[in-house]
Amino acid sequence: MSDAGFPFLSVLTLAPLAGALVVALLPRRRPELAKQVALLWSVAVLVLGIVMWVAFKADGARFQFRESYKWVPAWGVNFTFAADGIALVMLLLIAVLVPLVILASWHDADTGRRSVPAYFALLLALEGTMIGVFAAADVFLFYVFFEVMLVPMYFLIGSYGGHQRQYAAVKFFLYSLVGGLFMLAAIIGLWAVGGHTLDWQALTNAEIDTTTARWLFLGFFVAFAIKAPFFPFHTWLPDAGGAAPAGAAALLVGVLDKVGTFGILRYCLPLFPEASHYFAPLALTLAVIGVIYAALLAIGQKDLKRLVSYTSIAHFGFIGVGIFAFTTQGGTGAVLYMINHGLATGLLFLVVGMLVARRGSALVSDFGGAGKLVPALAGVFLVAGMASLALPGTAPFVSEFLVLIGAFTVNKPAAVIATAGIILAAAYVLWMIQRTTQGALNPALSNVDGMKKDLSMRETVVVAPLIALILLLGFYPKPVTDVVNPAVQATLSDIGAHDPGPTTASGDGK
Repeated sequence: MSDAGFPFLSVLTLAPLAGALVVALLPRRRPELAKQVALLWSVAVLVLGIVMWVAFKADGARFQFRESYKWVPAWGVNFTFAADGIALVMLLLIAVLVPLVILASWHDADTGRRSVPAYFALLLALEGTMIGVFAAADVFLFYVFFEVMLVPMYFLIGSYGGHQRQYAAVKFFLYSLVGGLFMLAAIIGLWAVGGHTLDWQALTNAEIDTTTARWLFLGFFVAFAIKAPFFPFHTWLPDAGGAAPAGAAALLVGVLDKVGTFGILRYCLPLFPEASHYFAPLALTLAVIGVIYAALLAIGQKDLKRLVSYTSIAHFGFIGVGIFAFTTQGGTGAVLYMINHGLATGLLFLVVGMLVARRGSALVSDFGGAGKLVPALAGVFLVAGMASLALPGTAPFVSEFLVLIGAFTVNKPAAVIATAGIILAAAYVLWMIQRTTQGALNPALSNVDGMKKDLSMRETVVVAPLIALILLLGFYPKPVTDVVNPAVQATLSDIGAHDPGPTTASGDGK
């Protein structure tokens, strides 16, 4: 049954999966047709996502578009979908990114080594499974999508990636699978102590003893920390991001990794409020270490794609700080960071992919002065880099500012140390831009045919919407914050967290 007039979430989930099947069945000798069908299908999903965004009432019920269909009644498992403001913005982010990734990946599979229809079918399948993860309101259904979405990404990396693609794909899959096993054990335990149901709404009202809740929290948290990834569970991401095709990498760091931070907000906090408070200092410590550690490693990278991957680990540290600050500003900033990081790092990965495709190499040393040959592409690269380091006027600045403000009010040391990550971000981004597009022209570039072609019309269509969104949300984030704030406040209410009150000059709060 569906509480909404139209089953938005089930259609939004199934449509890309149906599109993947259609594209996969197209003849291998018709690659252009496969690309066109995949693009049109993803645009249709985007249109549906926009309609759902318009239909969502920010001042309405916490969860909207609820649907529930019987699946395994003996286990208390249903196909239940529902979306709050946090899930909604992530669903729209997916719907926006996938058509742009398909367009950016137009020639990524044209080597003749692998099937072009299969490549674009995998992108659509990945879209459908990612939507299912964010739309699920049953814990077991969430787990199914959590695991199934590994499959298309595994093949995108392992079959269509670059150097060491098979090693990176296996490492990605095994890390995620191990995390999934921790979560599966926790789900079984939750079902046993939560009244033999896995419906999210019912579980939030279940009474679970303190010790059991802490163990169950850890089972979920480890799975989500690996997926995010948080330090020290991060080592799979640089390999996967470095080996994946640029479009797949943009979805990997732009959306798929957000399942980890979304899972913490949706499942760890509301289902285990006492455990969330108990483990918050540990989680904050890991997040702060991740900000500094990943930024330092990013500075020393020689491969552009691995460098961008390390920047993402640092950004996830900021998201973790915002979540476990347990303040409205921190929580809203964390969710905004999830969206804005998807836009900014998605753009950065796509632009890096364009540079790598032209040069035939991802090594920083193989560039140098490239802006003299491809000035427009170098300009977009600069914009993407400035957004990545959260320059004021870009969307990530708003989220980073909120995270630090929210954290500072409750944990000044964590906020101060995390702020040092901003300085390091400026170092690795400026170093990356300086060594690739600025300075004296690398003589070897003059002999590379690809470097004689600046930003094409297709590439302009890819980057223009992302730049526009980054600037729009940098100056006017209200449309998103209006949707996100009620969901964040409801999550904080679930764990009994309250924003600290104003203090007097003496700091006594009276």
